[in-house]
Amino acid sequence: MEKNAKIYVAGHRGMVGSAIVRELKKQGYTNIITRTHAELDLCRQDAVEGFFAQEKPEYVFLAAAKVGGIVANQTSLADFMYDNMILEMNVIHSAWKNGCRKLEFLGSSCIYPRMAPQPMKESCLLTSELEKTNEAYALAKISGLKYCEFLNRQYGTDYISVMPTNLYGPNDNYHPTHSHVLPALIRRFHEAKEQGLPYVTCWGDGSPLREFLYVDDLANLCVFLMNHYSGNETVNAGTGKELTIRELTELVAKVTGYNGEIRWDTTKPNGTPRKLLDVSKSAALGWTYQTELEDGIRLAYEDFLHNPMRAER
Repeated sequence: MEKNAKIYVAGHRGMVGSAIVRELKKQGYTNIITRTHAELDLCRQDAVEGFFAQEKPEYVFLAAAKVGGIVANQTSLADFMYDNMILEMNVIHSAWKNGCRKLEFLGSSCIYPRMAPQPMKESCLLTSELEKTNEAYALAKISGLKYCEFLNRQYGTDYISVMPTNLYGPNDNYHPTHSHVLPALIRRFHEAKEQGLPYVTCWGDGSPLREFLYVDDLANLCVFLMNHYSGNETVNAGTGKELTIRELTELVAKVTGYNGEIRWDTTKPNGTPRKLLDVSKSAALGWTYQTELEDGIRLAYEDFLHNPMRAER
C-alpha cells in the first residue's frame, strides 16, 4: 500500500479496527477513511453501495462485526448470523463492484472444527463439525472468507482473510455477560477486589486450553499481510502459545491485585476443549508477535481502568 493510498477501515471504533487505525498511522499512512455506525449502517446494502461509489477506497480492512462471548452467542443465534453475514457481504461485494485493489477480511479462529487437530492449520477448515456454542458466528465468518476466495477465483481479485485467535487489549468490551473470557475476567476480578469479595466463581472447570494475542500485534500483522501476502487460503494470527483457563484466571487475578479464592461452577459450559492455531504460515512470511500475555493483560487492565464508559457497556 502506498502511504497516501485511500484506505477504508470498517469497524474503526471496535477493538480490532481501532488497533488497525493506530498501526496505519504509526506506519505513516495518511489517507484513512472511517465511518461510525450512525454515519454508515453496514447492514444496509444501499448505504454501503452509496459509500463505496462515492469514496472509491483502494484498500479495505473489514474489521466490523457483531461479537460476544458464550452467553451472547447462545442467546442471539439468529442476530449473530444475520448481522455478520449481511454486513460482510455488503462491504465485500461493494468493494468488488467499485474496483477496490485489495481487501482484507478479519475472521475468527472459531471457524475451525470443534475437534480439529491441534495446533489448527488453515487447511482444517470445514473438515468436521463446528463448536455449537458459537456456530452461528462461525458460519457467518466462513461465508465471508469463502466469498473473498470465490471472488478471487472467478474475477481475479486480491482479497485475503486473516483468522485471529482470542484477542484482547485497548477498546475491548468489558460487559459482564456479553464479553469474551479475558475482558470478562478483568472486570470480574477488579470488581471483586473493589467490593472485598472472598471468592470469585468462574464458568466450567478451568481445563480448556486457549491462546491469546494482543490486539496491537494483530494490527501489525494485518498491515504486514496487506503488503506482503496474496492467496485464497486464510492466514492464522496467533502466538503459538497456550494456557489453561484456570492459569489465565490466576494470571488476571495477579494483575488486578485480587487475592481471594477462585471457585469453579462445573454446571456451566467449558466451550471448545482446546484452541491453538498453527502460526507457521505467518512465521514463514517473516512475522511474529511482540507482546507477552502478562504484559498485555497489564496494558488491557490499564485500558479498563481509564475507560469507565466502556466498562459499563
